[in-house]
Amino acid sequence: MAMADERRSTHMPEQELCYLTARELRQRMVDRQISASEVMEAHLAQIDRVNPTVNAIVTLMPELAIAGARAADEALARGDEPGPLHGLPIAIKDLTATKGIRTTFGSPIYRDFVPDEDAIIVERLKRAGAIVIGKTNTPEFGAGSHTFNEVFGATLNPYDTTRTCGGSSGGAGVSLACRMLPIADGSDLGGSLRNPANFNNVVGFRPSPGRVPAQAAMGWNPLGVSGPMARTVGDVALMLSVIAGPDARSPISIEQPGSTFAAPLERDFTAVRVAYMRDLGGLPIDPRVRTAIDATVAVFEALDCSVERAEPDFSHADEVFKMLRAWGSAAGRADLLREHRSLIKRTVVEEIEAGLKLTGTDVSRAEQLRTAYYQRVRTFMETYEFLILPVNQVPPFDVGTEYPTEINGVRMETYIDWMKSCYFISALGLPAISVPCGFTPEGLPVGVQIVGRHHDDFGVLQLAAAFESVTRFGERLPPVLA
Repeated sequence: MAMADERRSTHMPEQELCYLTARELRQRMVDRQISASEVMEAHLAQIDRVNPTVNAIVTLMPELAIAGARAADEALARGDEPGPLHGLPIAIKDLTATKGIRTTFGSPIYRDFVPDEDAIIVERLKRAGAIVIGKTNTPEFGAGSHTFNEVFGATLNPYDTTRTCGGSSGGAGVSLACRMLPIADGSDLGGSLRNPANFNNVVGFRPSPGRVPAQAAMGWNPLGVSGPMARTVGDVALMLSVIAGPDARSPISIEQPGSTFAAPLERDFTAVRVAYMRDLGGLPIDPRVRTAIDATVAVFEALDCSVERAEPDFSHADEVFKMLRAWGSAAGRADLLREHRSLIKRTVVEEIEAGLKLTGTDVSRAEQLRTAYYQRVRTFMETYEFLILPVNQVPPFDVGTEYPTEINGVRMETYIDWMKSCYFISALGLPAISVPCGFTPEGLPVGVQIVGRHHDDFGVLQLAAAFESVTRFGERLPPVLA
């Protein structure tokens, strides 16, 4: 291990280390201004201070964390080349397999399950130098965008602990907002990266399917993807640079190397055409969300974008997403329903049962409608390089409410209808990001969703970084840190 006199200490107070970005932390460790052990101790102390209030990190392995940090310091002292995520603490979403660390999927069925191997994303994070310290909370099987389950309870929003933090990557979003982690992973089927980023004033990126490879049961056509979360767009790009890239275990993995995303994000957006999708085919949107999103138009115009109010035809988007989601639920969980029905929450049971009722003709029709929907939007985006729209149609709601049942007097038919502004994009497979864009009068965070063309993940990150650089809403701390 490096001795104290081998480092140029900045004498930064422990808690202040948690407020640095992932890029800043990594650079200071590589420059030996601070050690990985100091970084880890600071974040463990922050978890000890804040996590009892918000319940975001549900499995913590402090001994493993400390040992990992010491190993990182020793490797640097030996002269080993530091990885892109050298010494950075991370807790993995509790839907993602972690070797030797309990992974419950938020379900009583798996309360004591310990995987014997890591998911691909975890392998890559470790190889890049990140140190896995535990798991972040998620709703049962990731179903629903409100993080609560019977194993660990609810995770609370740090901007108002009476409100939901969203989901399903809710524990990840709260951990970032509370400065308990510098980076976090998430997954997104109907909005599970974007929604908790939106509700917690952080950044969540849904990459193109295949960008971050995964071993999936239906690996040829995944509606869900894994991706990065952080407090800044730059840190999201840093994390993406190590988790993206091809892998033969994923048949749709994109061949472009992850290192692409390590490039500078600066870009001139002069005359770039952007479509502001204000109504999304007439979806009800809470006035507080609409006000915040409306205000972003002036920001994009200040970046010299050419912003026009326009939107494609959303016909059948809702039907497509719900049918394919139900089909996937049945394919993955029908056996669990037969064996453990009483241990599965009602909404998941209903989702599986809906999938079991589908015929091959139904699924074929959904895929045909999805392809037609994609082609309509692709044609629309020959004119517009980016789309901007709300992440969700409502701000964070009461934590005791399972899901919103109405918006602006319009009844929601299912437990996910209030997320159409997210899952309409999921059905297209386009890259999309949530970036902080403001607050409601009550002080609740609102994020703007930026969507790019097919496989233009880097372009989305560039526009998000430009927006972030002039707004800086993500710097507003949650009250629990006061």
